[in-house]
Amino acid sequence: MTIEIRGHDPRWPGQAQAAVEELTTALPGLFPSVEHVGSTAIPGLAAKPVIDLMAATAALDAVVAAEEVLRRLGYRRLETGMRERLFYRRDGDPAYHLHVVTADTWDIRNERLLRDHLLRHPEDRDAYGALKRDLAAARHDGEAYTRAKTGLIQRMVDAARTRQGLPLVDVWED
Repeated sequence: MTIEIRGHDPRWPGQAQAAVEELTTALPGLFPSVEHVGSTAIPGLAAKPVIDLMAATAALDAVVAAEEVLRRLGYRRLETGMRERLFYRRDGDPAYHLHVVTADTWDIRNERLLRDHLLRHPEDRDAYGALKRDLAAARHDGEAYTRAKTGLIQRMVDAARTRQGLPLVDVWED
């Protein structure tokens, strides 16, 4: 499968916000926080046309119990092997990924920390965008593409965690 990288689309933030509103309206109270994370959340950053949303919930079991509503919205759960996280995908252009995590881990989630780092450090945003374009041009498959970004992502997440006094953790969740 070829990786498609596009220049930043100014519609992505609005599309993300519409998806957030759709989720919180359809499932009132289930997600006290939902945010746009990932490359499409960063103005000026090249990205795959996939809007990543991260949602906090009090209990993952409550989300599993509400999966029929998520299915009606077009989300289907995929097993990722990541502990303490549910992952849903909604196909389309753009596609959507919904990462559901527990509220007690919300403030230390690497995806949120990386997003905020990239928003504050345009030199890292540009380096990340260039790497993504190079990897896509080399026709890496999805897993190879993701793994090849790990070193740079780890460095940026480590910097963000250090600034906040958080312990360093591997960006690859088990």
